[in-house]
Amino acid sequence: MKKQKAFVFRCSSCGHEEHKWLGRCPECGEWNTLTETPVSQSRAFSPREAGKRNAGVRPQSMPLSSVDPLEGTRLKSGIPELDRVLGGGIMKRSAILVGGEPGIGKSTLLLQVAAAAETKGRVLYVSGEESAGQVKMRADRLGISPSGTGSDKIEIFCSGNLEDIEAIIEAVKPVLIMIDSAQTLVSAEAGLTPGTINQMKYCCWELVSWVKEHDAALFFTAHVTKDGIISGPKSLEHMVDTVLYFEDSTGAANDADTRFLRATKNRFGSVDEIGIFTMGEKGLSTVEDPSLLFLVRREGDQPPGIATAAVLEGSRTLLVEIQALTVPAKGSMSRVFSDRIDSARVSRVAAVIEKHLGLRLSDQDLYVNVAGGIRISEVGVELALACALYSARTNLALPSKTVMAGELSLAGEVRPLRRLSGRLKAAENLGFSSFLGPAQAKAAEGRNIKEDNPQEDTSSAELLKNYQGVPDIKAAIRAVFPKTASTFGS
Repeated sequence: MKKQKAFVFRCSSCGHEEHKWLGRCPECGEWNTLTETPVSQSRAFSPREAGKRNAGVRPQSMPLSSVDPLEGTRLKSGIPELDRVLGGGIMKRSAILVGGEPGIGKSTLLLQVAAAAETKGRVLYVSGEESAGQVKMRADRLGISPSGTGSDKIEIFCSGNLEDIEAIIEAVKPVLIMIDSAQTLVSAEAGLTPGTINQMKYCCWELVSWVKEHDAALFFTAHVTKDGIISGPKSLEHMVDTVLYFEDSTGAANDADTRFLRATKNRFGSVDEIGIFTMGEKGLSTVEDPSLLFLVRREGDQPPGIATAAVLEGSRTLLVEIQALTVPAKGSMSRVFSDRIDSARVSRVAAVIEKHLGLRLSDQDLYVNVAGGIRISEVGVELALACALYSARTNLALPSKTVMAGELSLAGEVRPLRRLSGRLKAAENLGFSSFLGPAQAKAAEGRNIKEDNPQEDTSSAELLKNYQGVPDIKAAIRAVFPKTASTFGS
């Protein structure tokens, strides 16, 4: 019989195996990466061999009704804003991926969660980027010390080697596992070069598989590319349960103190929620009243081009200041400069104004900004955006104590919005005296407020007393500029 070879040629970049040496790997295309490897070492932990070892165990299914619902329980992270974004807390047997720019605070967030998590189990913090001394220095700066709270349950391990990490996990049996970061993980089974696509896929899958079989949760941090998306294979986002993006208010991670945490994928909650933090000497702290970050307090009348909008971000209502500026176009075509509100939405609202109010904006460069740097995607901002553009173009200032909310149709109509009562309450709590919104919503909203607060009829009346409903954009402009004698163009 022909003697079987005792070695194979294995790619150090992607792990592909060949029976003879090749100059270029046919799998990943890298040159001079095939190295001679003993068969026993190459296939010691391969899925095929693992399948042979488990060949005597027959897989079995179970009825859905027999599944223990306690397996889907959550544990509190100790950080309310993070719990809000996750949908109520950290789901057991789940994997969470946190991406963001360098220096934005990903490692700080993980360390604070490790200390504040409401659990009696152990928390394993694995750092492949820093030494144990550097992690301890950050913990002391954040107030996580032996005399403080949370440090007695945290285990530190500084390595990116997957086999060592798995050994520590089996020994500690942690409830929470923090991996900082996914790009530093390396395993001999996936090649010799760390940071490759195959390394990330293999190492992350091994850790996610362990968490799915135990009552634990897993956090990854991940680097992002210059385009702001998570670096590495897209399959990494598919294999985890939640993908969070950490961003700041200006787009430059080291120039602002405000941080926004958004979910782009969440199997156990909504992706509409947003967490708001401020970065200080003691790390990340939650913002108690987010509207104060996005409103500018002025003495006297506000300048032209400023409007206040009541918008929804998940389950909370925010009052934000919309700023608009119009200047004559410098070329043959006008341009829109807006990075916090979609530029296509700004162009559509400008077209509605030009069509139904006769105010020419097609020869103007439009600049739109949101105070505080938050991105707004909710349709309720359109009425305030239209009023801000009109104010900037005509140089007429809007009333300073008026809040607006409404969606604009292409016919110039102001369409009804959901959860208008919450917007009214938020405006009243911050001292605004009037509210401009859809005309059709006033009667229905009065019933909703009464049903939500059956014993507070007077407050319901107060909320709607200064509400002014407008059917279209023409009526809205006449309401906020009562002294103007404009007849509007056809």
